[in-house]
Amino acid sequence: MNLILFLLRSAWGMVAIAIFTGFISGGSSASLIALISNASTRTPSSSLTLIAWVFVGLAIISLITSVISQVMLIRLSQNAVFQLRMRLSTQILNSELNHLERLGNARILATLTEDIQAVAKAVYIIPFLCIDLAMVLGCLIYITWLSWLVIVMVVILAVVAIGSCQWLIHQGEKYLALAREDEDLLFKHLRTITDGIKELKLHYQRRQSFTERQLQTAANAFKRHNTRGLTLFAMTNSWGRLIFFFAIGFVLFALPKFLTLNPQTLAGYILTFTYLMLPMDNIVSKLPQIVSANIALQKIESLGLSLSNRAEIAIVPTDITSWRRLELSQVIHTYHTDNEDSNFVLGPIDLVLYPQELIFIVGGNGSGKSSLLKIITRLYAPESGEIRLDGELITDQNREWYRQHFSVVFADFYLFDELLGLESTNLNELDKQAQEYLKLLKLDHKVNIENGKFSTTSLSQGQRKRLALLTAYLEDRPIYLFDEWAADQDPTFKDIFYKELLPSLRDKGKTVIAITHDDRYFGGADRIIKLDYGKIT
Repeated sequence: MNLILFLLRSAWGMVAIAIFTGFISGGSSASLIALISNASTRTPSSSLTLIAWVFVGLAIISLITSVISQVMLIRLSQNAVFQLRMRLSTQILNSELNHLERLGNARILATLTEDIQAVAKAVYIIPFLCIDLAMVLGCLIYITWLSWLVIVMVVILAVVAIGSCQWLIHQGEKYLALAREDEDLLFKHLRTITDGIKELKLHYQRRQSFTERQLQTAANAFKRHNTRGLTLFAMTNSWGRLIFFFAIGFVLFALPKFLTLNPQTLAGYILTFTYLMLPMDNIVSKLPQIVSANIALQKIESLGLSLSNRAEIAIVPTDITSWRRLELSQVIHTYHTDNEDSNFVLGPIDLVLYPQELIFIVGGNGSGKSSLLKIITRLYAPESGEIRLDGELITDQNREWYRQHFSVVFADFYLFDELLGLESTNLNELDKQAQEYLKLLKLDHKVNIENGKFSTTSLSQGQRKRLALLTAYLEDRPIYLFDEWAADQDPTFKDIFYKELLPSLRDKGKTVIAITHDDRYFGGADRIIKLDYGKIT
């Protein structure tokens, strides 16, 4: 039901037409069965010619309406899945950073990949389900036309079948829902394999413990719940097929004892029931995909609702202007954890920044240095206090404009393989400018840039950070922030970074803020800000 509502929300008119044509196709197929049954009981005569033409007409109608229904629903479903994927991706991009961090990458990735893929697979089979349902309905109408007493028997069998299968389906759905919850945890452990492969390889006991206690436990729980759910659906399929055989046996052996049936009518019943087995088998066999898609849609809607509740206001930023004073006043940010006693509080922070300054932020691990950068850039919204740029209070309405003043290379930076966002610049000029920075950063012998694309990003971590710095240079924004940028650089380039690159940015009028532990270079800073347990000391 959720899938039909999902499609109807996308384009209810096209869905109605596609389902209608699907039912015509299925009805035509059922009519062909009735025609075959009728023709097989007739002696050769001129009426067979008419029946043959009717047969051809029904076959053509069935073919055309089937193609129309499938093509329309396939296009509609793929468009609906595309819109779902883009809407969810946009919601993620527009959500608050600290909310995304609390949700966790594993849940977000599982929803973006597994859940949307489950919906896409189920939506694809809906056209075929419509045709199968129409065939079933058409055959039931034909059975009713042959004898209303038989349809009473069919209805009784259907009630018994649906009642007995309902429990199996409900239990199967429950286990598939549990398997989907297990999948979030499994995704987390699978990411551990890729992100922590070096650490796992270097420590045998850790690798064994991770494999047996975490990965195997989560994978086994997923396997157990998924197996139970799919087994129950398989039992439903087999039970439904048994009921159909029972119906055929009843018509063949028991019904003639209660009703007087001629051989032609009896043959029509048997042919119809036999033909019904295929569409019914198709319908029941696809139930796991439909149920999985419904569970996936619930997970998607749950995540989408969560993201919508913490969405940032999307306003196209205006042009960046020159600035004179950036002020943080009594700013406080709190990390909320499951254990309330372990909450970490950053602040209250009072800080004023000016153009053309070189500032170092120092402090121990966990003192709040990286969090302060996220507060300054307004990636984290302060719970209290104010951020003002030239006296203008930074709010949700002007936050996007404010963020455009910063170029940042985080400690856990992501390196894009293209100079995205800089396409408005002439590409030849952009490539030429980027090539000059490659020489400055000692990367021109390893990387080329053509049409705004790096020839490779398969470099050492220090070299990748230099490419991230190149991107920041090209952005040419008023304020630069670096989080432990020099930590992965060799001594020679570390010296270049502190003695040449940072002062040259400041001399160009930029404000540069760098988190660092390299005390031998502290003398080059205009100011040093020390953090201790979330407070400036």
